[in-house]
Amino acid sequence: MLALVAGPASRVIALDRGRPVTRALFERHVRAVAASLPPARHAVNLCDDRYRFIVALCAAALRGQVTLLPPSRAPAVVDAVRVDHMDAICIGDTDLAPAPPAYWRLPDVLDELEGAPLEIDGDAALLIGFTSGSTGLPTANRKTLASFVASTTQNISAMAGLLDAHATTPVVATVPPQHMYGMETSVMLPLLGDVAVHAARPFFPQDVARAVAECPRRALLVTTPVHLRALVQSQGDDASFAMPPLAGIVSATAPLPQELAQAAEAAFGCEVREMFGSTETCIFARRRTAIDEAWTLLPGVRLSPQPDGTLVEARHLAAPVALADLVELLHDGRFRLCGRNADLLEIAGKRASLGDLTRKLLAVPGVVDGVVVQLDAGTNGVRRIAALAVAPTLSPNDILHALRVQMDPVFLPRRLRCVPALPRNETGKLPRAEVLSLLQG
Repeated sequence: MLALVAGPASRVIALDRGRPVTRALFERHVRAVAASLPPARHAVNLCDDRYRFIVALCAAALRGQVTLLPPSRAPAVVDAVRVDHMDAICIGDTDLAPAPPAYWRLPDVLDELEGAPLEIDGDAALLIGFTSGSTGLPTANRKTLASFVASTTQNISAMAGLLDAHATTPVVATVPPQHMYGMETSVMLPLLGDVAVHAARPFFPQDVARAVAECPRRALLVTTPVHLRALVQSQGDDASFAMPPLAGIVSATAPLPQELAQAAEAAFGCEVREMFGSTETCIFARRRTAIDEAWTLLPGVRLSPQPDGTLVEARHLAAPVALADLVELLHDGRFRLCGRNADLLEIAGKRASLGDLTRKLLAVPGVVDGVVVQLDAGTNGVRRIAALAVAPTLSPNDILHALRVQMDPVFLPRRLRCVPALPRNETGKLPRAEVLSLLQG
């Protein structure tokens, strides 16, 4: 049996609506919720408040219920997950309209219940996380508490220098706890490390600054490139915006451009550390993107390049995991990311990558967001290149004219649409099905 939460009873694990929550109080909340949950084998955790998400996760575990984490909380996505788990209840902290089937709402004021320490079978399934669907259909990944204990130890070492060695570090996260990156950094860190997470999930820059200001000492900001870009822009353009001093910034879910990392370090006076991982593997590498191109593996992680990707071995993984990412191993033990096999293009004997083409699209003055994709094969078997762009002052012809200077003509998008916004999910990723839908619309 393993403890769901570590540390002394007086350790603060969360800041809930301005109130510090100790481990002892947290355990009383979890017991009370667990006693009230309806019977089920699975539970879809839809809580928006991060503290209530953690309480519901642990309460479900105490009842032997495996938590399901859909890639989105959109009703259609939740329904799709429940098709394969018809015995699941849905747990939330707000009134939903329409509410999903078997919806159970947490009370506004959590009850308390004394009892035994919170322990579960460490090798039993704690949750099932689903991939984002950015490269196809979401896939399910089973996670145990024992695996999270091992990966959290690695993550703490990866954040050395950003976490306070002598006091509890506050964490403010813009990523949802339902995402594996959010789960690792804003759920497991406060459960198993000396971290207190702010219960909010701020979205707009002013909300982020407000949450950081509510922390008792400098906070670690857990965020994504999309949110970080908005924060940097606000710091430079909005006279009313003021970010309190930060202990550091951690970024993941999408590649972080070096120029953005450098701008963020200059704007906020702290280190920006990028994490590399996936739903399948959890975090397994880090780098300081402002000055490093190469990635440093976390302790105990080993990579084996394959013809079509990379095999990842780690202490927290029950078996090696194959990723589509291509890497180059360096002599000093680090590695360089070379993209994904599926992103590599070869047309008329010439090669390029979708990632590099997207970077060139984003470099066009006036393009504020964009993506280049390869379409599914048509009736003639040809997979054409297409693009979506958010560029309020430009037309598609303007953008194509600029791209002709930067791209080989064979890689120019044959279809380019300007849209008001890209269909990014809560972590800034672009589900492929929604991108294709926009391109075909």
